[in-house]
Amino acid sequence: MRRFRYVLDPLCLVTGTLYALNHWPLRHVLTGPFWRGHFDDLWFIPVALPPMLWVERRLGLRDHDRPPDAAEITLHFVVWSVAAEVVSPSVYPHKVRDWWDIAAYAVGTVVAVVWWRWWPRES
Repeated sequence: MRRFRYVLDPLCLVTGTLYALNHWPLRHVLTGPFWRGHFDDLWFIPVALPPMLWVERRLGLRDHDRPPDAAEITLHFVVWSVAAEVVSPSVYPHKVRDWWDIAAYAVGTVVAVVWWRWWPRES
């Protein structure tokens, strides 16, 4: 059985790098609405899920080191979408509901499911 490497997983490392590049040095170069508003959201699940699963593992809430399955990834997508786009704008007046963010999270979720569950790799 393949061991999940959490934040050292290649998908997490690549998408984390893309997020960081877009968020800091490229922010002033890539000025279109997609780059400013949704590009980072595409990578939210692949970047945020591995450290969250690592914490769950350390707390004993996760009892294995296998890659996350589709249900586990989807559960986090649903919880985080509700937290970021429903709860957060209700609690913080400066936050705005943007349903396109959820669409971007969904695309990232599909990428994560394909990478962690169906991408052919050696055991």
